[in-house]
Amino acid sequence: MEAERPSRQPGTIVAFDFDGTMTVRDSYTAFLRWRVGQAAYAAGIAAMTPALVAYLGHRDRGRLKAAATRQFLLGRPLALLEREAEDFCAVHWARMMRPDALECWNGWGEKGAHRVIVTASPAVTVAPFAQRLGAEALIGTRLAVDAQGRITGAFASPNCRGQEKVDRLRAVYGEDVRLAAAYGDTSGDHEMLAIADHKGWRGFKRRP
Repeated sequence: MEAERPSRQPGTIVAFDFDGTMTVRDSYTAFLRWRVGQAAYAAGIAAMTPALVAYLGHRDRGRLKAAATRQFLLGRPLALLEREAEDFCAVHWARMMRPDALECWNGWGEKGAHRVIVTASPAVTVAPFAQRLGAEALIGTRLAVDAQGRITGAFASPNCRGQEKVDRLRAVYGEDVRLAAAYGDTSGDHEMLAIADHKGWRGFKRRP
């Protein structure tokens, strides 16, 4: 349910970061660990040692995420990944979602707001959560696939954090987009919060 430019500009747009804001932990890391199992995940992380060491120098989270995607998902059919993401959501929803974030989300929905999740995690793994939430739109990092529909380990879009979140919002809602509210919890959300009237910074604390 990747966001597309709406036929008519929504009146009230509210943006939510996902990982750490609506959830208690990083969903992509949790998904990768769940999909391969703890032992295989630990072995995969060990194999990523060069990428982890390089991260200490470049501090580019996108490059590190791409390395993890290559390590754990390379060659995986996208259609199978979508089904696995649905299973992951079904198993982990109750233990991952912050109750106070859900209350805020539902409150905006009752007001008729257009609610969009804007996340650095791959859109494909967050999509089942967005669908269950009843999100009007989802903007996330896109994974590249080859001609056979298999994960290549690269990204089809820049890592969706920082200024990229604003750029993607503008691509969907127009250059003059203004958010009624935005919610986030890391430095990668600062730019998105800057274009919001209400800036919800680390406001959700409750755990399931």
